[in-house]
Amino acid sequence: MNFFDRVDPQLQAGVEFLVGRTPPATPDELVIMREANIARRPGLPAELTDAVTIADHVAPGEKVDVALRSYRPATAAGALPGLFWIHGGGMVAGSMAEDDLYCLKLAASTGLVVVSVEYRLAPEHPFPAALDDAYQGLLWTAANAGSLGIDPDRLAIGGASAGGGIAAGTVLRARDEKGPALRLQYLAYPMLDDRDHTPSNYEFAGIPSWNRERNTLAWQWLLGPDHETDRVSEYAAPARATDLSGLPPAMIQVGELDLFRDEDFDYAARLLRAGVPTEFQVYAGVYHGSDGLVPDADVSIRFLRDRDEALLRALR
Repeated sequence: MNFFDRVDPQLQAGVEFLVGRTPPATPDELVIMREANIARRPGLPAELTDAVTIADHVAPGEKVDVALRSYRPATAAGALPGLFWIHGGGMVAGSMAEDDLYCLKLAASTGLVVVSVEYRLAPEHPFPAALDDAYQGLLWTAANAGSLGIDPDRLAIGGASAGGGIAAGTVLRARDEKGPALRLQYLAYPMLDDRDHTPSNYEFAGIPSWNRERNTLAWQWLLGPDHETDRVSEYAAPARATDLSGLPPAMIQVGELDLFRDEDFDYAARLLRAGVPTEFQVYAGVYHGSDGLVPDADVSIRFLRDRDEALLRALR
């Protein structure tokens, strides 16, 4: 069976949306795609904006200031658990604004305070710009937990795709630099390995969702001449880390038809061998990002419910 035959029937609409879409091949095309994505983002439902209070913040830094946005359940009182969130986009696209709806829904469904970070994108800003921005935002969030209404002892980090990879790199850096203590690293189909060497990476070349060709180009844009050399930092590609001990517990989710499947599986296994409590879930018939493309599919609902349950267990 090929990729199309294996897709969950309820997720076919997402495949039809992706078929025929030409991914950017140059930085100029990438800029055009980003602008189109911003223009296409959906409006925010009033029932969510009434239920969740949105506020913008700035984490000042020596080199750059980092924009943040918080989402807090409007009627909740007292200090709540918090999630520091990092958007996806292959390290080269995506934005805080494009994740507004996701973060609103997440805050509403869990009762958490969600803090989202705007990080600089490659190729204009290669590594370590995104990692530096995420870490700066995390430090600010932990230091300002009180004003954000977050219980500083109940803080998690999470991200999807590239954001999951940046989250994994951020927790490695937080461990090494004795940064904020985190209850959980939630990694949704994380982008972890620039070496493009796993069986699933080869298996999912040429498919309409995130594929081998797009992934390789994104890593090249992020890492430049260091791509696939021994100069790549484990903070950029956490699969390269040789020591995974002392990290916060992990929840990793990935689809059966995602090219990140095998690198995520390998990372989860290595976390377990390093003594890190880790939950790893694979969803049959699911491709990269399908929970966002077809959120009403049964498997997408299950995917997001499993996410919420893992966060609430870790942060209770």
